[in-house]
Amino acid sequence: MSLRIALIGCGNRGADVYGRLLQAQGARITHLVEPRAARLAEVAARHGVEPEAQFVHWDAFFARGRVADAVVIATPDDAHVGPCLQALALGYDVLLEKPVCLHEHELALLLQAEAASAGRVTVCHVLRATPFFQAVQGVLDGGALGQLVGIQHAENVAHWHYAHSYVRGNWRATPPAAPFLLAKSSHDLDLLRAFAGARPLRVSSEGGLHHFRPDQAPPGAADRCVVCPVVGCPSDARRIYLDRDPGIWPVTVLTAGGQALEDALAQGPYGECVYLGHNNQPDHQAVTVVFEGGVTAQLTVSAFTHNNTRTLKLLGTHGELRGHMERGELELHDFRSSAVTHWTVDTAGIHGGGDLGLVQAWLAFLRGAAPPPTPLAQSLDSHRMAFAAERARVEGRVVELE
Repeated sequence: MSLRIALIGCGNRGADVYGRLLQAQGARITHLVEPRAARLAEVAARHGVEPEAQFVHWDAFFARGRVADAVVIATPDDAHVGPCLQALALGYDVLLEKPVCLHEHELALLLQAEAASAGRVTVCHVLRATPFFQAVQGVLDGGALGQLVGIQHAENVAHWHYAHSYVRGNWRATPPAAPFLLAKSSHDLDLLRAFAGARPLRVSSEGGLHHFRPDQAPPGAADRCVVCPVVGCPSDARRIYLDRDPGIWPVTVLTAGGQALEDALAQGPYGECVYLGHNNQPDHQAVTVVFEGGVTAQLTVSAFTHNNTRTLKLLGTHGELRGHMERGELELHDFRSSAVTHWTVDTAGIHGGGDLGLVQAWLAFLRGAAPPPTPLAQSLDSHRMAFAAERARVEGRVVELE
């Protein structure tokens, strides 16, 4: 019998990514929680979910008791902890979208709730599950670099992606959304934790909002792109959305629930000028983390890149590994032999195949064939680093982690 999965939150990540992948891997989506009526009806029709298994709030779903085998929680950032605690109280295994919370003290609440539950929480840190970063981890584990000393990692957000998600989208302001680093790069901080193989000790950070603000608006800019006379604006919503495949992200975010793309650009937030000042997230941030054992990692997250990818260098006593995720390229320099090895890794699929890899690993756990993909306590180190980095950035100091 196939596993019964409840989706709590039917947005892009919940329904269009996890819901579709879970169904494709043999699980059944049997219950839905979504406050938007049109979206709820759309996703229910897709999965054949009966009206009695559709809910506008998770309280009503959990009031039914244990009616599914596991739950996916992909609600907005500020609504992850509540349903997760209720799910654990009923013994559900949970696939929890990141960031798991917006307040640091809630990390302990989640750990305590999991410890008291028969269920386990898997955080959606999908990059660990990509073939590309698994290949990086394989080089580390194989000893080719000797002792790891440093990590240089960059998340190149791409100017149009930043405009979509962090100026016009759900993550444009904190609160209510998570701080930029937590919302965008907990994946990457989780990778640093995995590569270092140790807990973080100290964090420092610099960054700010340099460009996407009212004083940077070009002369004559209108409030909406569809009527704006400015030519050549890199954030023109017409360029970002009208020239892209209408059946994939990010266009599907605008058309969810059956809305026409033209109406979304004329009336919704994704057609607004990026210089209106509705956002407060940094558009460029640099972070340094020192791990137990001495590994030092630098992470740079920036809107000002042409592509949407990750690049990295791992620096060891016996070698250096360079990687470019978008192209799937890896380059290993062996200091002992002077040999240079180049190879490529398949990066097809959402997040370079990481979403599929995570879903497969989670289903294997639910079916009793594997342990949880990553223990919750280890996953939450990424959030501890993010919270510390935000304090360090705002307060201008080095933050020591307990």
